Amino acid sequence: MSADVIPLRTRGSQPSLAPMLALTAAGMNSVNAVILDRMQSEIPLIPALAGHLISGGGKRMRPMLTVAGAELCGYQGTRHHKLAASVEFIHTATLLHDDVVDGSDLRRGKAAANIVFGNPATVLVGDFLFSRAFELMVEDGSLKVLKILSSASSIIAEGEVDQLVAQRKIETSEEHYLQIIGSKTAALFAAATRIAAVVAEKGEAEEHALDAYGRNLGIAFQLVDDAIDYDSEASESGKDKGDDFREGKMTLPVILAYARGTAEERKFWEEAIAGFRTEDEDLAHAVELINRHGCVEATRERARLYAQRAIDALSIFPAGAARDAMCEAVEFAVARRY
Repeated sequence: MSADVIPLRTRGSQPSLAPMLALTAAGMNSVNAVILDRMQSEIPLIPALAGHLISGGGKRMRPMLTVAGAELCGYQGTRHHKLAASVEFIHTATLLHDDVVDGSDLRRGKAAANIVFGNPATVLVGDFLFSRAFELMVEDGSLKVLKILSSASSIIAEGEVDQLVAQRKIETSEEHYLQIIGSKTAALFAAATRIAAVVAEKGEAEEHALDAYGRNLGIAFQLVDDAIDYDSEASESGKDKGDDFREGKMTLPVILAYARGTAEERKFWEEAIAGFRTEDEDLAHAVELINRHGCVEATRERARLYAQRAIDALSIFPAGAARDAMCEAVEFAVARRY
């Protein structure tokens, strides 16, 4: 099997998600119809709360990867529509639970569900969506698909707990941080893409290639998210600027700033991550230190390395519109500012 070399774009026009949106438009219409149908319940609060987040303007990147992967594999059926909806329900459920755990005020530029509906309802509707996700998996009937998605769900939960344990621990290493985001973010990206090869009845090589594509894209995506928390205003990112800082999360920009800092700067970070420096002026100082040591750009540079790995993974597939769109989606993910 031959493989092409596909370099990551470094100059020229800004990458766009438009080719990916065009590639998946028809499939995503069917996926969205499944999502709308399966989020319904005789309990009015359930679709109201679920719809608050699901209709909140997210990119739908994860289910889009399932649809795009199916296109790349030349799949002509419709099984992947329910499975892509299942992926989105898993993701939405984790977001609802995350907002409760983090006490978030904003999600996608508007009040988080826990602020509008309260913590108990938000947790329970998250549980409902997890259940719906597994119903859709069972309806598909593939034990292999069920194993991939159920395994990803447990890994995501482990990653979230691992992040919680690492919170406010200044000694968190870059390796531990990468392990956390590999679980809490990249696992679902990998599963979402891999199941496309399964439903298309492709071989192990294609399965592993799509898994690698999704996994590396997921890590790159989260690295950029963590950089944005110290690089963009809330109006751009759709969340409160400095959320990670105030919650004492050891993300890569902080890990690098602490490692590169003077003794005085390290003392500030120790106090900040412990929760003793959380005012606006402390956040401003944190951003200044991160900028001083080039930590946002260093984080983005690492994201570009994972992005190149994601693109390389697609080299076993034939050139064409689907592969080009999936490559440009990676480039968009690491170039974005929101």
